[in-house]
Amino acid sequence: MKNNKVKLGFIGLGVVGGCSVNLLNRNKKIIERKVNASIEIIHLCDASAARLKQYSRQLGHKVKLSSDWQKVVNDPSVDIVIELIGGRDIAKKVIIESLKAGKNVVTANKAVLSENWDEIFSLAMSRGKVVYFEAAVCTGIPVIQALNEGLASNRINRIVGILNGTTNYILTRMFREHISFEDALKQAQKNGFAEMNPYFDIEGIDSTHKLSILSSIAWSCWVKRENIYCEGISKIQPIDIKYAYEEFGYVLKLLGVGKNCNNKLDFFVRPCLISKNHQFASVEDEYNAVLIEGEASGNIIFYGKGAGGDSAASAVVSDIMFLAKEVNMGTAGRVPYVNNSHCETLAFLPAQESAGKYYLRFSALDKPGVLSKISGILAKNNVSIAGVFQKEPVSKNKKAASILMTTHVVREKSIRDAVKEIDALSIIEAKTVLIRIEEMAV
Repeated sequence: MKNNKVKLGFIGLGVVGGCSVNLLNRNKKIIERKVNASIEIIHLCDASAARLKQYSRQLGHKVKLSSDWQKVVNDPSVDIVIELIGGRDIAKKVIIESLKAGKNVVTANKAVLSENWDEIFSLAMSRGKVVYFEAAVCTGIPVIQALNEGLASNRINRIVGILNGTTNYILTRMFREHISFEDALKQAQKNGFAEMNPYFDIEGIDSTHKLSILSSIAWSCWVKRENIYCEGISKIQPIDIKYAYEEFGYVLKLLGVGKNCNNKLDFFVRPCLISKNHQFASVEDEYNAVLIEGEASGNIIFYGKGAGGDSAASAVVSDIMFLAKEVNMGTAGRVPYVNNSHCETLAFLPAQESAGKYYLRFSALDKPGVLSKISGILAKNNVSIAGVFQKEPVSKNKKAASILMTTHVVREKSIRDAVKEIDALSIIEAKTVLIRIEEMAV
């Protein structure tokens, strides 16, 4: 070993921070043997005095305790700062000030990275330091290392991911138990798979942050949240999950998709229908999956738990191990982990120009000529119908029948213009349901 010890300062001892400390302590011998360096936690910081006391006792050696994160950042003995406090403003300050103080950083904060990518990694490069963030995307699935290093020689053609465990759990329950979105959300909250305020998850924002990070690595440019079309699952109805599966053989998932379309990058997070025969269709409940299509590698699929303290700790501690090895050898920061000096200049495809297939459900009066009117408007807007089914009214008291359609590939603007015109017809009883179909080779 070059140095006697690589010294760590933890800021945040919540679920992920606590599990990370426990994992490091529990597997200390095997970790140090793999790293060929001694690793020691010397400084703990948390707002809770009880947690500080709990984890300092578990470590079994003298450790500095603080409620002020700046004491860790400014501790000259600390080599690596592990930021696990969550939130945005303070977490960003911790990362920025740690880099300025000459520390390397490990974080799991997807929102801060996604929204401040250029600032953070430009600063890291200028200071000769690195920021590792495996736990920021899909926690225990090592997709960041794979994309950033294992697939580094590839031009990336496409990334498709089930990136959020909460929404995947909800959609799985809606599919398996034929229950409403609201009931599935309550079940997710009861079982610990959804926050009491689930807005960021169910509206796709969490997935957007994760797609931003993956895409920024894949295409060597900062893909901002505003570059990604975002649509959540709160308006999904169980009847569409049922019809799409029974009539067309599709399963519904919230997907994060990035693809290179003739040197224009197309990004979206939205509910998508995929073939029931694709591997992603069997990814259920809190599990995540990511497909990366490389020019040379072809399709590679990563699968595992996308949430939970232990799975996140696995990623955090792996980052600590990589960094500890580099710190011990004196090589940390010599080669930037994320290189912002050679960003590719690629155009972003406007959401309205994105092209794909679609599922539609029209609620229309059950009378002659209705299908002809709908088809005529679709044709006028260059929307070609691939398949059609009509469902009879569900009861004698209801006049509206459900007309189900799938389309061939069409621009987003064309299909939305057509739906807007159709919904204005007097024969339409409710707003038309429009869901993207994502073609994925089995």
